[in-house]
Amino acid sequence: MTIGRLAEITGVPASAIRYWERHGLLPAPERESGQRRYPPEAAERITVLRKCQQAGLTLLEISEFQREQPRREAMIRAKITEIEQRLVDLDHAHQLLTHALKCSEEDIVRCPKFREQMAAWQTPDPAP
Repeated sequence: MTIGRLAEITGVPASAIRYWERHGLLPAPERESGQRRYPPEAAERITVLRKCQQAGLTLLEISEFQREQPRREAMIRAKITEIEQRLVDLDHAHQLLTHALKCSEEDIVRCPKFREQMAAWQTPDPAP
């Protein structure tokens, strides 16, 4: 398929596809009369690239993700740790905002229930 068709079915601009190719994130396609011709698997690889980006992986991390198993494991473990911390942070933000909607205090920081919750966030969880 052409780069235009690949862009259309993936929702990714052709310029991004060319950029990923230049940086080795997508394999260089075969050419036919000078035009790039992509196999159907290119759409799947682009889906993986987009999901990695949405998960917060940098282009360098995505490049490592595509390497052989031993090289990518360290990056994957570090990213999982980072994502788990982001999940905790998002949960705290969710609790804050949910409480703020129901709280009758003018200043939420003075709310006793919220202060109790903030104290719990600062206490590390006991090791399993």
